[in-house]
Amino acid sequence: MHILRTIETFYPYVTGPTNQAFRISWELEKRGFHSPILTTYCDVSTQLPSQENYQGVEVTRYRNQFRLMRYCMSLGMVIGFKEFDLIHSHNYRNFQADLGVFFSQWKRKPFVLSTHGSLLGYKRYLEGKTAHLPYVLYDFLTFKFTARRADRIVVSSQIEHEDALEFGIGEEKLRLIPAGIDLPQGELSDHKKRECLTLLFVGRIVRNRKLEILIRALPEIANGVELTIVGSEEKTSSVARGGYLEELITLARRLGVDKRVHFTGPRYGDALIACYCSADIFVYASQYESFGQPLLEAAAAGLPVVSTPVGVAKELVKDGETGYVIEFDNPSMLAARVGLLLDWQVRKKYSEQLKELVRSNFSWDGIINRYVQIYRDLTP
Repeated sequence: MHILRTIETFYPYVTGPTNQAFRISWELEKRGFHSPILTTYCDVSTQLPSQENYQGVEVTRYRNQFRLMRYCMSLGMVIGFKEFDLIHSHNYRNFQADLGVFFSQWKRKPFVLSTHGSLLGYKRYLEGKTAHLPYVLYDFLTFKFTARRADRIVVSSQIEHEDALEFGIGEEKLRLIPAGIDLPQGELSDHKKRECLTLLFVGRIVRNRKLEILIRALPEIANGVELTIVGSEEKTSSVARGGYLEELITLARRLGVDKRVHFTGPRYGDALIACYCSADIFVYASQYESFGQPLLEAAAAGLPVVSTPVGVAKELVKDGETGYVIEFDNPSMLAARVGLLLDWQVRKKYSEQLKELVRSNFSWDGIINRYVQIYRDLTP
């Protein structure tokens, strides 16, 4: 089976959708499917090759003639839609998905769309109707054609499933498939002998992640606890306000906890794994996530999680079993829940239960089986 995959950006620009698009194609190639990726030079260097074999996956990049926010028009991609049995596009409101649904309709082949929080997520993290206008205008002008004409729409969490229903997608088209993950090899230390405990946050430093809540909680947490923030500042939208990282640094200094807060910048690969393995508790105060890949990564690493009820946290965080769910904008509650996890025996118990939960529900083998089932149902 020839499954053509489209996404507006690809490695070395690392995002949740990019990781998922590559891994699905990579796993499919191992199973004998052909799943090349069509993408663009959006957010990556134009010096990258236009064609490459990326770890066994055929990747073709096309130059952009026009870009508005995340809408990267790449007309040359038209020639990439020659032979396929099915098109699977990642993200809504991008030219590549629009092109994919056009060619699927023209050639009467199935079309699958993975939304990655792009249907109504903007309402959760962008403030004010002016910031919502580009998204509303796109939906008005296109009549939501790409989403409505999809044969299947894949969402990654219960929150995203609810968004899709609100958006107007019929239940019969929806399939909830979470992101997959590799379980780390080896065991984490039990942290019994650590003099200083580490709270960890991983992710893009953007305003909807509410990192100020983590910093405001620190004065209420024992002095032997420090906070490591892994990630770089980015904008969730071209209309979002910048300068967030500097505001966080200033806040930590004003509260007198600047020596307890460590900004590492982005980490990838083994360096990122090392961050998870050297931490004790994962903290997340986000306002909205369609999935929240760092939450799953932390759980796979066996870190007890204290999080707001966003994305996959609803499936991972069981109060008093694997971590704690906290209210939005409540640093005191976050501090209190962290206090319950200062006992290493409690953390070890939660860690074992989290890793078993991840092993049972988020292994890549099971995730790919569910994608294969969708593809086979649509291409009998």
